[in-house]
Amino acid sequence: MILDDKPYRQVGTVKRGGLVCVADHASNYVPDDIELGIPRELLTQHVALDIGIEGIADRISRRHGVPAHIACVSRLVCDLHREEDHPKVVPTESDGHLIPGNIGADVEARLKRFHRPYHAALAHWLDAIEPDLIVSLHSFTPEMATCDKHRPWEVSLLYNEDDRAARHAVRLFGELGLEVGENEPYSGAELNATMNRHAEAHGRPYMFLEIRQDLIATRADQARWAAMVADVAGRVDLALKAEA
Repeated sequence: MILDDKPYRQVGTVKRGGLVCVADHASNYVPDDIELGIPRELLTQHVALDIGIEGIADRISRRHGVPAHIACVSRLVCDLHREEDHPKVVPTESDGHLIPGNIGADVEARLKRFHRPYHAALAHWLDAIEPDLIVSLHSFTPEMATCDKHRPWEVSLLYNEDDRAARHAVRLFGELGLEVGENEPYSGAELNATMNRHAEAHGRPYMFLEIRQDLIATRADQARWAAMVADVAGRVDLALKAEA
């Protein structure tokens, strides 16, 4: 939930350099004064949040020393991983589900309350840290109701123009025996809003991960993936430094 009216929380000890984690879709929280008009059970599904990501972000910070900037509001309220002028920044439908409470919503008010504070805080945080590598955490559903495309990947690396970290991460996850995608199940050239703004625009290397949700549904699985992501990210960081 939102604390002190902030649509984000920051976890972990901040120091200059090193690794940081960003989780735009970690929460399914809907403030009491916003009525989406959807069945409550929909808030536990992939349309409302990236399942499993909050647990990984917390663990990677608390157990592996990677400070995290974590969203505290559902993407059905305001999608923090979209540009302000994107037509789905306040979505009226998601994977075939109508979000009637968002039809005619005051988009400017949602941006002012959630989107802008989230990104302003993230920008300030990153400027203070100047991280060596940003780990952007997302998860994807194995099946979409509105798309029958097979989604076999266990983890995928997304990027727009900067593939410095991604190419190392693809190799390293592959060496762990995982089925690794590249710009799947969608392309970072089409949707990379947060990393375009806070990483590529500043020349900061980033590792944008999509992890399949059925692999991270339990706390034990989240702990295992947090350790794996922290290890791979550390090795990616070393590889980038060796190239510099």
